[in-house]
Amino acid sequence: MPTAGRDRQAPDGEDPSAGTRNRAMRMMMMLVFFTLFLAILGLISWYLFIRGLAAIPCGSALRRPYIILFWFLTLSFVGGRIFENLLPSAPATILIWIGSFWLGAVVYLLLAALSVDLLRLVHRFFPFFPAAVTRDVARAKLVTLATVLAATALCLAGGYVNSLFPVVRTLDIDVARRCGGMESLDIVAASDIHLGTIVGRSRLDGIVERINRLNPDIVLLPGDIVDEDLAPVIRQNLGAAIENIRSRFGTYAVTGNHEYIGGVEEAAAYLCAHGVTLLRDEKVRIGNAFHLVGREDRSIGRFSGLRRKGLDELMDGIDDGCPVILLDHQPFELEEAARHGVTLQLSGHTHYGQLWPLHLVVRMMYEVPWGYRRSGDTHYYVSSGVGTWGPPMRIGNRPEIVRIRLHFRR
Repeated sequence: MPTAGRDRQAPDGEDPSAGTRNRAMRMMMMLVFFTLFLAILGLISWYLFIRGLAAIPCGSALRRPYIILFWFLTLSFVGGRIFENLLPSAPATILIWIGSFWLGAVVYLLLAALSVDLLRLVHRFFPFFPAAVTRDVARAKLVTLATVLAATALCLAGGYVNSLFPVVRTLDIDVARRCGGMESLDIVAASDIHLGTIVGRSRLDGIVERINRLNPDIVLLPGDIVDEDLAPVIRQNLGAAIENIRSRFGTYAVTGNHEYIGGVEEAAAYLCAHGVTLLRDEKVRIGNAFHLVGREDRSIGRFSGLRRKGLDELMDGIDDGCPVILLDHQPFELEEAARHGVTLQLSGHTHYGQLWPLHLVVRMMYEVPWGYRRSGDTHYYVSSGVGTWGPPMRIGNRPEIVRIRLHFRR
């Protein structure tokens, strides 16, 4: 792999207890995360359960199956995750798949329940329901429940199919820099793959095939390559598929928050063993023509208590006028790249909400929630990602592989 100028500083006098502390901190963060997740899911589930049960008449034979099925679906994701860690098996995988679809269903069932309750509240003060509803309220409730469930099922099915077919977005950028005689650079980026139980071997093989068909000069993976747990990645031998990625200069990546959630050192070792050059607060000069800078994910502080290097420190020594490409998983503080003369920054993380209308939340959180932006001589692209996290579906946006062709003009 043609690389040069690798700049990674190994710590002197490493504390032997640092690994234990980092593992303890990671466990604590995971405990906090899953406690909040379960608390929120529990409250929403209880609300949905009560609203659904209210639509089924007392004494109906449907009530008991409803109660059993509802709580089975609600507990399946958490139960599957627990079983997968304790005893990886086909039943655990099935539970995770069922639970993942249910997480997506919860979003749309919640929207539907809130909408119905809002309409009922308005009707209380300004009656507008037709006589067909008010004359037989019990029947209207059942019809409403059936309609909501059918519409939700259609949304989930469409979103799942949509998630299986990533689009290739192509962007041509003229850059007023040139170095080493290279006139152009063909970059292919695939962020947020989330390899694991849901995004497995067949999906990854398809992604790799699409990447190779583009015949890139370099392949960049801007974080969240691995989902939380590395075990299903190893079990499915997904590393063998990663090794099939072909490009002129190789495959480079940075850490994302999910690498930290699942154990960053294990994930990093696995990726490096399968042909991925992971840049962890490092820079590398490639082909004597451009610099590639990779930042640790911002999660490093929460999970290890360490601090990632500042961009000024990483850019120190890059003064030869060659283009600089920056990989930073989470698209915060974008102006920092412009201040330091970065040519192109690639990020991911947002999924552009993944499920409509969550993109509205993402748009409030990030300056660039998805797509291309330019600031002076610095270009940015925030990808919606090619995989999924949690619900195995995309509604309101497309999974994408990004092809960026830099044309050096000088």
